[in-house]
Amino acid sequence: MRYKYGLLLTGWLSACSLAIGQTDSLSKTHLLDEVIVTGIRQEQFRETSLPVQVLSNRTIQQTIPFNLSDALTRVPGVSQLTTGFGISKPVIRGLYGNRVLVLLNGNRFDNQQWQDEHGLGLSTIGIDRVEVIKGPVSVLYGSDAMGGVVNLIDEAPAQPGQHQSDFNTRFYSNTLGTLTDAGYKTATATRHHRLRVGIENHADYSDGKGQRVLNSRTAGYYLKAGYGFQRGRWSSENSYNGSFNQFGFIIDGLADFFKPDARWSRQFAGPHHIVALNILTTQNTLQLRESTLKVDGSLQSNLRMEDEGAGQISLKMHLLSALSTVRWEKALTPRTLLILTNRNSLETNTNYGGRIIIPDAVTLESGASAFVKRYVGRLTLETGAGVQYKYIKTLATRSLNIAADKEARPFVNNRLSANGLVGLTWALTDQAIVKLNSGVGYRAPNLAELSSDGLHEGIFRYEIGSPNLLNEQNWNTDLGLVWEGKALSVNVSVFYNQFYNYIFLAPTSEQFYGFPVFRFRQQDARLYGGEAALTIHPTRRIDWINTFALTMAQLGHGKVGPDSRLPFIPAPKFTTSLRWSANDTKSGWYVQPELVLVAAQNRPASYETATPAYQLINLYTGGTVRIHGRAVGLRLASNNLFNRVYVDHLSRLKNYGILNPGRNFLVNISIPFN
Repeated sequence: MRYKYGLLLTGWLSACSLAIGQTDSLSKTHLLDEVIVTGIRQEQFRETSLPVQVLSNRTIQQTIPFNLSDALTRVPGVSQLTTGFGISKPVIRGLYGNRVLVLLNGNRFDNQQWQDEHGLGLSTIGIDRVEVIKGPVSVLYGSDAMGGVVNLIDEAPAQPGQHQSDFNTRFYSNTLGTLTDAGYKTATATRHHRLRVGIENHADYSDGKGQRVLNSRTAGYYLKAGYGFQRGRWSSENSYNGSFNQFGFIIDGLADFFKPDARWSRQFAGPHHIVALNILTTQNTLQLRESTLKVDGSLQSNLRMEDEGAGQISLKMHLLSALSTVRWEKALTPRTLLILTNRNSLETNTNYGGRIIIPDAVTLESGASAFVKRYVGRLTLETGAGVQYKYIKTLATRSLNIAADKEARPFVNNRLSANGLVGLTWALTDQAIVKLNSGVGYRAPNLAELSSDGLHEGIFRYEIGSPNLLNEQNWNTDLGLVWEGKALSVNVSVFYNQFYNYIFLAPTSEQFYGFPVFRFRQQDARLYGGEAALTIHPTRRIDWINTFALTMAQLGHGKVGPDSRLPFIPAPKFTTSLRWSANDTKSGWYVQPELVLVAAQNRPASYETATPAYQLINLYTGGTVRIHGRAVGLRLASNNLFNRVYVDHLSRLKNYGILNPGRNFLVNISIPFN
């Protein structure tokens, strides 16, 4: 490898015998006793072979992330694909978009992830924790769970008989931005309610040279509500998540037609995205005589609009999704558990604007799976198999696919796929665990890959899809070792991910009125690498935390050169920090300086450029202050403390010569009212 720091990081990796994972050191979580729900049911970390990471709300708030994708980068092996400060989506081991499945309150979430400049669009407010699975788990969650799963779990209800309320505000110096939210929740012995509202607003950000990045502003409004009850053997959790976001649209040559307004303007007079989400979810558990039945459902409305700067909506798409999951759990013996699952979804995409980039369409998906977990002494064995069916029908959609010169005419596709998973967890001792997991993932091509035939103005290229693309299939094997001792915590994992019929966008020699033409192609691919975490506890008050992540990727078998590389593969990353915590648990004061070393990415894809190495220093501190009897939480942070000039390989703006954000001071204040 020609990466700067490569020998240093590889030597550190070998010496410490590390790879995947991260101890939730900020909140002193004991990894081996962590209770998770992301697998298939609530269980402890030691009971599943899946490589699961947990980010608690406390950990998220202590680093004061800009958005949810930014928060997830605390997990080794997770990066973010960004278009400025506000638009980002998580990248797990080099995979993103429709290859990473997002769950919201147990139900699949779709935010038009097929487009690179479409962000995740979910806020960190009102989140209890986020759980991340690395690797394919299509057996458990259906299609798109190829690179991993991000599971967002809303805040827990109040304790019975209690009323709780709080106010939180965050300030970001780089954008003079704020994110403020307030919540209230109450509960009786059988019912509980919760409500949370939030608002955020940011001006354009400045890079490390102090230069303004025009039109990188964002704004958002959020509403969350929940109602739950317990009636005999039936418990139900019902929630509403609504948001309205605006994101400035950053394109090459923007200043040629959008003159800079006031430096700290928050007006959206230039080109911008508008995204409105409305999501209703229900989670129901029925305790039968000798088994458990779980029935979840969700109705989601995703309205995406684009104003190209003329004050009129040019693109307007509405994605309407109805989803259901039925899961039956039965203990066959005291040490054998059987889980049967059925998943269904119906989605419709409808265009209302003048500019159309994907057609009107209807998709129907249904899947069934069986999963068995067996406990044998210190071994936990997991195995499962499933089948998925997906029906895709594109409709005649005005200028997109009905003209004679269009290649992707309306069509009907029927897709069928089978999947499997085998895993083993071996508790060598009370402190050490070995995990081995091998799973198969599947994904049908998305609408853009199947049916694009038009100009994408934001990225200045003409994209053409193909309805003849085959399903993507991958087979991933993950081997991990976890050691959790009093003085030392180690988490080791390596992975090999083989893709069949990997879909990618490739440039051609064709042009459309001067715009380059790109076509979706397929080829086998492989991704491999590992992550590492080493935490040393020299005293009860000091933690030395080190993490490392490496992902390599290649198209085909044995090929070399740019044409054999996948785009947006993150560079190797090493992070080290020293955390001091006060002995007084009531105040919870901590100080944590952090050094981030990102190596050069000298293996770009054919239409990418290489990215130089960079180093960042961050600082986190905070604790609790007693004011009029209230425990007010105060957290301070500084990202890029020394205002380094850099660009990350996963920034979509680097092709325009636009740098990543410069120094950013952050403040988070949390006030409980009872």
